[in-house]
Amino acid sequence: MRRAVLAVALVVMVLIPLPVLASDTPPQPPQCAARDCRTQPASEELWAVPLTGTWPDGTWSAGTGPGTTGDGGTVPASGQTASVAVGDGFAVVGTGLSLTGYDSATGGRRWQTTLTAAAGAEIVAVRAWPGVITVGLLAPGGHARTEVVLDAATGRELRHYPAAVFGGTVTASAATTVVIGRATVTSYDNATGRPRWQRSTSGGQSWQADGGTLYVAQAPGGYLSSSPVTALKVIDLKTGAERVLSSPLDSPFSGTLAMAVDRVVLFASSTGVTAYSGSTGDLLWSRSGWVPEGTDPGAPAADFTVADGTLIAADPLTAAVRASAPASVAAGTAALYVVRNGVALGLNSGANGTAWGYDMTKGEVTWTSPTLPWPHFFSDVAGLGGSAAAAGGLVVVTACQHLASAGICADPELVAFRL
Repeated sequence: MRRAVLAVALVVMVLIPLPVLASDTPPQPPQCAARDCRTQPASEELWAVPLTGTWPDGTWSAGTGPGTTGDGGTVPASGQTASVAVGDGFAVVGTGLSLTGYDSATGGRRWQTTLTAAAGAEIVAVRAWPGVITVGLLAPGGHARTEVVLDAATGRELRHYPAAVFGGTVTASAATTVVIGRATVTSYDNATGRPRWQRSTSGGQSWQADGGTLYVAQAPGGYLSSSPVTALKVIDLKTGAERVLSSPLDSPFSGTLAMAVDRVVLFASSTGVTAYSGSTGDLLWSRSGWVPEGTDPGAPAADFTVADGTLIAADPLTAAVRASAPASVAAGTAALYVVRNGVALGLNSGANGTAWGYDMTKGEVTWTSPTLPWPHFFSDVAGLGGSAAAAGGLVVVTACQHLASAGICADPELVAFRL
């Protein structure tokens, strides 16, 4: 149940950068095929620090060892999930009920804390915001969720707010936190814990945030059903002002709500992607065979893979392709992951794997790292193994320096790169 809840929660939040390109040939960055990678520009690795934890035994496993799913990841050996968040000067790792905060510039550990919660509860999401960290805490049994707000500088718990299992924090600051609950969207005053404003929603609906705007789908039965989305609730996250955005010509939106970027909402289906105006609901464009992969906030751009495996960065308003990375870029078990400021993070698996940055506009590798300890892992922007800051280009991954017996990682570490 826990894994199912986490998987769906990641889909709801469109926490996207899963591997987009792969094949079965030996792993090499594209420009390392004929020459040593060390001739590439200097690595953008910023720091690497040991991973610690206070959950059952504090150990980590790797590859196909205890607690893993065979994905090669460096994860807690206890079988619990690990979440990582980066932003506003902090990188935060959470697992079980333990949280550790690191300085994002130096990797220095700033604090470590254990959350106050019932036995059996565990962290399923961590987000970093200006001045605060928010943590999604799933209750035993997976039927209830609480959002915990912590002071980013000290790790001190400030507030606990009720949330929907597939909801959670939409935006937060030292002053306020906006949370999607079971039947409401509520903005709370962190000083008092009282609601500032509250808007009703139908339970279990999909949602996407775009800057200061929240889009909530309206579909009978919620997003887990096959019911079409006929309208969107559009909520101003600062004031709570609300309006309803109807689908064009009273026909349902095409597919499920997948992304929102630069005042454009994108719906995905088995056939492709359709974009609508976030202001009027009018149809903007449709592309068959496109699969949403995420957004690049610094561009702004929406990232997609197309039928031949190419990764493209497109203008969300017009679908014009601004930059791309051909499928041939990622050979072997290498893959491109999150994109920030037009640069994609590449990771090669295997004992001699490296991390590298691929500039999608220039069409070239701009830096490579020294050999990265294996197994290393990046999964998604919410944090299951890795995370990317929404602003700026900081990305962190988990890595295992030394693999002991039975898949146990002797020296797990958190490694930060700048894209």
